[in-house]
Amino acid sequence: MEEDEQSGTLSAEDYAAEAMAADLDPWIVFDARKTPRAEFPSWLESNRPSQVSRYGDEISGPVGWIAVYGTDHCPSNGDVSGLQESWERLQSSSRAISFQTIKELALNHNVLTGKWLMHLDTGFKVDHAWECVARAILDGKISVAKVSPRVPNSDGQHVICVYNDNFTDEEQVMQLDTAIRTAGIKCPLSYKPDVYTYLGIYRNNRWKLCPTIYESKFDLECVPRRSHIVSKVTNLAVT
Repeated sequence: MEEDEQSGTLSAEDYAAEAMAADLDPWIVFDARKTPRAEFPSWLESNRPSQVSRYGDEISGPVGWIAVYGTDHCPSNGDVSGLQESWERLQSSSRAISFQTIKELALNHNVLTGKWLMHLDTGFKVDHAWECVARAILDGKISVAKVSPRVPNSDGQHVICVYNDNFTDEEQVMQLDTAIRTAGIKCPLSYKPDVYTYLGIYRNNRWKLCPTIYESKFDLECVPRRSHIVSKVTNLAVT
């Protein structure tokens, strides 16, 4: 599945292939811009991630993702094709490939979206977390999120991706973490720029790049309770 890189047993190319397959398969979507909010509770109950199979059944086909779009959701208009062409040229050049060169590509082509990721066991944990995130979207606290469906005969984990517009805007990234925590999420989070996804840079990649750039751990003992966030680029605490 797309952002689920926890096991580390596959190559970056394997993760990229799984991501493309999930993105191309049909999604189950609640779009608050088009659908009355009154329909949301029944939609949520009918599409709990622990109960939706990635491969579908005899009646329904495969499901790539389950997603909720908020009323303020506006799809990114970045130049992904241009980004990928520039990436091919970069790989053919003598320039070193690092976070900074990837960031430069993203800025040049306006591919700036990113997401906080959380990995959760199937069953109550993922269903509860997804409900918290989905309700925060309906309340206007978060713009858009998606969750992976259940994969039979797998390790039983799901990934929830919660998006923002600009991974280079640290304040915006931190605000999204706060919104997720306020929604009731306490599990560890990691943050990944979408540019890594579009370029097929996943765990175990040949450039030894870490595709996540922040880690967030919620401190239950701190008063007031808050996240401790570390930059994986600088290895310095952000909050």
